[in-house]
This record gives sequence, structure tokens and C-alpha cells, in this order.
Amino acid sequence: MATNRLNRINEDIQRELSSLIRRVKDPRVQQGLVTVTGVETTGDLRYAKVYLSILGQVDEKELRKGLKSAAPWLRRELGSALTLRYTPELIFEHDRSIERGAELSGLINRIAEDDRKRMEGRPDDAE
Repeated sequence: MATNRLNRINEDIQRELSSLIRRVKDPRVQQGLVTVTGVETTGDLRYAKVYLSILGQVDEKELRKGLKSAAPWLRRELGSALTLRYTPELIFEHDRSIERGAELSGLINRIAEDDRKRMEGRPDDAE
């Protein structure tokens, strides 16, 4: 399968799942702000790894249970929205890249602040 087609399918699945997850009525899924950050579909379109970013205080174990419980409905809705020969089985993964990025950004800011404070404490002729 051409990678362009697979990339387009991944984007279509990501867009559809983003709107479908908001419509899930299970309170375990609606705990925080759940965002679909990416989708990787296998070449045979049988499986799709769905990467989720979660903001807010969330019980990750309960969220996984809620998503697993909602997966058949999500798959059915996805199948009716997209014209694919096979609707992939959904595998949900927690994407921690945004959390790591925020943590790294905080560390960089703290180092920059420490450097600024250290430079302010030096006399001008010490440089």
C-alpha cells in the first residue's frame, strides 16, 4: 500500500476519532481533556494504534477501561464514516510527549533564570 494513502487514512482516522471520543457517554472517558495526537495503521488496515494525550487529573487505568469498553462503538462509527475495506481494530496508547515537552520547557526556563540571576550578580569587569 502506498505510504501516501496510509498517511491519508491515518489522518482521516485521527480526525474522526477526535470528534467521536467527545461523544462517548462513558464518564471514565470524559474525565479530562482527551486529544488524539496521532494514529499508526498497519499496512493491511487490520489494526490502528491511537495515541492519546490527556490533560487534567485523570485515572489512567479507568480511562483505559472506558476506551476499551467504547472501542466497538468507536470502530462501528468509524466504519460508517470512512470508506475502507476493513475498519481497523483500535489499540489505545497514552502519548506522553506533550507532558515531557512541558517538563523539558520548564527545566530550560529554570536554567535560563538561574543563568540570568548569576549574570546579574557579577560585576561588569568580571566578564
